[in-house]
Amino acid sequence: MQVLPPEVLSPYIKHYLFLESAGDPHKTMRLFSDGNTGIVFLLEQVHLSINHSQQLPSSFLYGQIHHFQDLALKEQISFVIVVFQPDGLYKLLGISACELKEQIVATQDVFGQPAKKLYDSLRHFKQSAEQVNALNTFFYELAIQRKSPNHTLLSAVLQHIAQHKGLVTVEQLVHYSGYTERHVERIFAEQVGMSPKKFGSIVQLHSFLKLLRHKTSETNLTTICHQSGYFDQSHLIRVFKKYTGITPSEYLNSTNRLAVNFMQFKDGLDQMSGLYNFT
Repeated sequence: MQVLPPEVLSPYIKHYLFLESAGDPHKTMRLFSDGNTGIVFLLEQVHLSINHSQQLPSSFLYGQIHHFQDLALKEQISFVIVVFQPDGLYKLLGISACELKEQIVATQDVFGQPAKKLYDSLRHFKQSAEQVNALNTFFYELAIQRKSPNHTLLSAVLQHIAQHKGLVTVEQLVHYSGYTERHVERIFAEQVGMSPKKFGSIVQLHSFLKLLRHKTSETNLTTICHQSGYFDQSHLIRVFKKYTGITPSEYLNSTNRLAVNFMQFKDGLDQMSGLYNFT
């Protein structure tokens, strides 16, 4: 279930996700980038590991993910995930996004004792409405303390990229913003945690995924590729595998998707060649 935050928090938080997954030591969950950072709350004391090695805390913050990550979960679990706007975490904390890039950090190490109280509240409450209220209260108080501006130059640039489905060059962003290329690159690194070119590529990929999810049997796949700005299917498959590790057809046919960029592989995943294998 996806829940939007109140308007006052929308400059910082994109949405909240309430997810459930059946644990299975023989199955893998995969997370790939959507251009946002987030906080994950595991509502039970379970063992969640990343890449079958590093055990994760029960509540953790993740920075920008440049490469897909595999998670292993042995028990059934409920998640609450706070998905921030691309620059939302920077606005709330004032910490350079570069410092959090590819990092997973215990939430309490970043937010202190209030984060523990929030986690305890989320575990105590059984209704999602109560949990959402606790989240809204926590982040509203944090936003008031920071007193950061709701709308910045970067916010406008990010909206411009989203409106154009990621198909915007750095030169066009320079013209749009009125700033130098060096300045645009710097604020993206500091506030988003990746270059504008990389961010645009991820937005483009998710624009394709949106079209893919609404695909009908009559839909021409070449048309979807072109609508998303890819040269051809080979170009699309190459980019798709770079970010997700699988082909578009495997994504559509061989995964159970908890969220757009968070999925569990079905039994008997076949290695398929690409878009031509869609059913």
